Amino acid sequence: MTARDGPPGLPALFGRVGRSAAVTTAPPEQDSGQESKFDRASSTIERFGTASVVFAILAAIFGVTFAVVTPPFWGHDEITQFGRAYQVAHGGILPQEIEDSRGVAYGGDVPKSIDDLMGYALRDYTDNPAEPGPMVFEPGRYSDLESAAISDEQKTIWFTNTAAYSPVPYIPAAVGIWTAEVFDADVGTTILLTRLAGLVAYLLIVAFALRALRERRVQWLAFTVALLPIAVFQAGTVTADTLTNALAMLVSVLIVKALFVGDNLSKVERAALLLSVLTLPLCKPTYILLAMLVVVVPPERLGLAGRLRWLPWGFAAVGGVMFLIWTKISAPTTEGMGRMRPEKQWYSVVPSEQLKGILSDPIHFASVFGQSVMRRDHEWFAEFFGELGFAYINVPATTIVACLLAIVISLGVAERMVATQRRTVLVLLALLATVAMIYVTLYLSFTPVGYFIIDGVQGRYFVPLAVIGFAVALRWFRLRLTDESGGLSMRGPAIAVIAATVVSLAAAVTRYYTFVWG
Repeated sequence: MTARDGPPGLPALFGRVGRSAAVTTAPPEQDSGQESKFDRASSTIERFGTASVVFAILAAIFGVTFAVVTPPFWGHDEITQFGRAYQVAHGGILPQEIEDSRGVAYGGDVPKSIDDLMGYALRDYTDNPAEPGPMVFEPGRYSDLESAAISDEQKTIWFTNTAAYSPVPYIPAAVGIWTAEVFDADVGTTILLTRLAGLVAYLLIVAFALRALRERRVQWLAFTVALLPIAVFQAGTVTADTLTNALAMLVSVLIVKALFVGDNLSKVERAALLLSVLTLPLCKPTYILLAMLVVVVPPERLGLAGRLRWLPWGFAAVGGVMFLIWTKISAPTTEGMGRMRPEKQWYSVVPSEQLKGILSDPIHFASVFGQSVMRRDHEWFAEFFGELGFAYINVPATTIVACLLAIVISLGVAERMVATQRRTVLVLLALLATVAMIYVTLYLSFTPVGYFIIDGVQGRYFVPLAVIGFAVALRWFRLRLTDESGGLSMRGPAIAVIAATVVSLAAAVTRYYTFVWG
């Protein structure tokens, strides 16, 4: 071994250009007859894939950090998200209409001690002192409210916006709430366990997805997207987006593997993909077309032949029917969505009138869309990397630059995409239609009639589409990084991607803590 070779087993972690990114090397002889700790670690990483293992480590470290340093209910819509999760945990499947003097409203009951903390958190993040004062006005008050026992007395709270979601994306959070109740946890521990349950679900699902690409260099692209600060932040708070992002990543990775890279899926991967076709549309309906892309994958790549070739179409049909059924069930909640806006706009959100306007004057809608892009695209770009919770803290420039560096390197080392032109066009059309659905949904359900832009669009809504979008781009615009020999060693690019990702997350956590806690 020369000094340049590095320690035994290191090539197995990063590999060199070729069909497989893993290069198997003979284990060194051991005087004791047992594997060294390094060899066992190397074997584990080779079995699960470098990106999968490193993702699990970083997602756990930074996800737990965000879960701990984020004040209770300071996540995106975390008050209403927790309310819906608590309802689901106690058997509330369908949207429940509640009395509200302002008009149509949906919600449910939570313990009064939790509602007390919700009310304080809402006032605290709404009314912040000027810089350089910390956003949290009185840290001790949180400690008092979090240490309270879960009360028997219940309070009815409003969560029309999340009542529209099916129970599916709240299953991990419900498990966290059940766990807290088993151990008779106090308010603060209940919230933390609910957050951590979602993080565990995100970690397991995405790590499984990355393992599917362990023999491919494109794993680093999926790794980078999965560890965007906004994705990790949301995984550390209570939100339906946690499971949505995880399932979208799973679907995207498996479609990239089978369609764009040209590998066959294992039986377990096939089952995971088909199950996701049913569940993803029930997490957030706007991503239904991402799940439906399973029908574009050649059946032989899924290990299907004969009549089984039509199995993906059957799952897509069932997923579509379930999507339509829940859409019908949740449709009445849109009438109360205006109450999320300032009081003077409570009754200005009228979905039926907005839809009539789109159909009768599409030119006007196109003009509103153009105004939205020209006036807000810079915000969406920054939010794609991270606008952290209802503190509305944008990640620093260091984070964005580091993320972009990781993305560029990941694109540069990715394999050549082999999907046919026709199938790639179909994927692109599905992506464009999904983007359109995001804008139209917010125009109908959140934007006041006559408003000058489509309001409510956030960059984080496009994260679930990123991996597939990059795969389409690579199919037509392939980058290629090579070394002096014309090959490609993955050691340097992989280390660079990991380092850039760590920098991006560390900078995001540091800024968030500085602004919130001082």
